[in-house]
Amino acid sequence: MLKYKIILWIMLCSILFLYDTYVFSQEPETTPPENVTAVDTPNDDGSSITVTWDSVRDDSVRSYKILRNTDGGEFEEIEEQLDVDTLEYKDSNIEKGKTHAYVIQAITDTDAILVSLQTEGVIATGQWFHSGKIQLFIAMIIFCGAILGSIYLCRNNQDVFVRRIPGLEAVNEAIGRATEMGRSILYVLGLGGVENVATIASMTILGQVARRTADYETPLRVPCNDPIVLNVVREMVKTSYLDEGRPDAYQEENIFYLTGDQFAYAAGVDGMMIREKPAAVFLQGTFYAESLLMAETGNSIGAIQIAGTDSEHQLPFFIAACDYTLIGEELYAASAYLSKEPMLLGSLRGQDWGKILIFVTIILGVTLELFGINWITTLLQSVR
Repeated sequence: MLKYKIILWIMLCSILFLYDTYVFSQEPETTPPENVTAVDTPNDDGSSITVTWDSVRDDSVRSYKILRNTDGGEFEEIEEQLDVDTLEYKDSNIEKGKTHAYVIQAITDTDAILVSLQTEGVIATGQWFHSGKIQLFIAMIIFCGAILGSIYLCRNNQDVFVRRIPGLEAVNEAIGRATEMGRSILYVLGLGGVENVATIASMTILGQVARRTADYETPLRVPCNDPIVLNVVREMVKTSYLDEGRPDAYQEENIFYLTGDQFAYAAGVDGMMIREKPAAVFLQGTFYAESLLMAETGNSIGAIQIAGTDSEHQLPFFIAACDYTLIGEELYAASAYLSKEPMLLGSLRGQDWGKILIFVTIILGVTLELFGINWITTLLQSVR
């Protein structure tokens, strides 16, 4: 009986030994990161390299470190404590024109370091064309084609419809009123610099106003708050008077620098309004908190006021205190509206066609989304 018990015990121990050996043999072997690759980042200017690798099959790995060498030199650590779920790293601190190679270190809970094989050397180069923006490129070609086509049609004497803008139709009325009353016109360009889009649009309108004041011999006063704007405005007004054949009527002293301080400028303009009582006041450009101060003063002296700005927070003040207000893009369309030049009218018409196309695309995209068709959304999301 004892003999059978011993044999049974030996057999049981043998089975347990074989089972443990099998289980341990099935545990994954701890290996360093594999398939480490380094490639030049696509669609960039050659200032980065992207490194990717496979996840380590070991739950004890807590982080990764990135090491890099340049032109075969010593490896230096460039990034540490990357999350264990991170399997890609974009190196944006490379030296252009030099070869870079990388290794990945996996750090375990016991601070053991598993080092990958070194990648092949990579030299980053810039791409001429961003392949992810082909859709945007096609859209720009269509948009530019619409503008160029509209300009061509306008130059061939095709009438271009521009909706009625009361504020611009009142320009001649305001200038005529000032001429009949024998009083001046005050033109305020706001506080924007020469690089400001609204200021550029305002200076273009001023050029058209100056042509009419040259014809009517009406005094035109332009206080500026920026020295560069002052010089540009002087040249524009002088050119307008010259084009109208009245260079003798141009008075440079009427276009002057007032001050660069916001409320000092507003006080100076208000003082001119009260003292000189201009018959017409143009407030065109970029305005801030001083807008209501100037508009109210102009209203109090009985001047006809035509305001325009792309500063949406100031529009309510101009609408309340001025006779006419150009809202947003009406300010940009004013030069084409007043001059009727084919180049400007064609550009304006082409931009409107582009906006119509964008609007139709949005409506179509929303409609298709309601029916579960999302190819337009996918197309727009692919533009990076």
